[in-house]
Amino acid sequence: MPGGMKARFAGPTSRAGGLDEPARGAYFPSIMRYNRSARNLTNLILVALVTCAGAHCGPKHHAQQVQSGLDGDRLTLGTVQREVRVGMSSAEVAEAIGSPNVVTTDEAGREVWVYDKFATDVVTSESGWSIFGIGAGFGHSGGGLAGGGTSGHSGATSTSQRTLTIVIKFDEQHKVRDFAYHASRF
Repeated sequence: MPGGMKARFAGPTSRAGGLDEPARGAYFPSIMRYNRSARNLTNLILVALVTCAGAHCGPKHHAQQVQSGLDGDRLTLGTVQREVRVGMSSAEVAEAIGSPNVVTTDEAGREVWVYDKFATDVVTSESGWSIFGIGAGFGHSGGGLAGGGTSGHSGATSTSQRTLTIVIKFDEQHKVRDFAYHASRF
């Protein structure tokens, strides 16, 4: 400016290069507030996603938790083949594979234990997406929010069943004299 005069602006100012200049957003404070709000919303969404990921909210974690609850007392064909032997006592069999479903006797009065297990396995895979938007509007009677969005979903489910039947025959001294098993999956 001529004569060494400085330019003066009405409103908030900041010092840059030795001259008074309008502060960024000084004439449009509503835009600055909107940008801050959008940033805060973005940060909030990011924190929620990271927290959920850190807290094991995903389907893989849920599937592992469900499966670990089922694995504890599970009787399998491999357990029978590995643990049951001819000559074992009935106490040893009960310790190795648990209590039978049915205890009966044969024609000679010897004990026969029957384990009959049935399981249904269900596997589900799902995926989806969604886009939601929020818009703001202001008028003479005040302000308001409007939301809208769209989403998509797809998935598949597979069901299978397993059976395991074990028959253990004991002799007069309550030792395993014979055993048989049958496993199927369909």
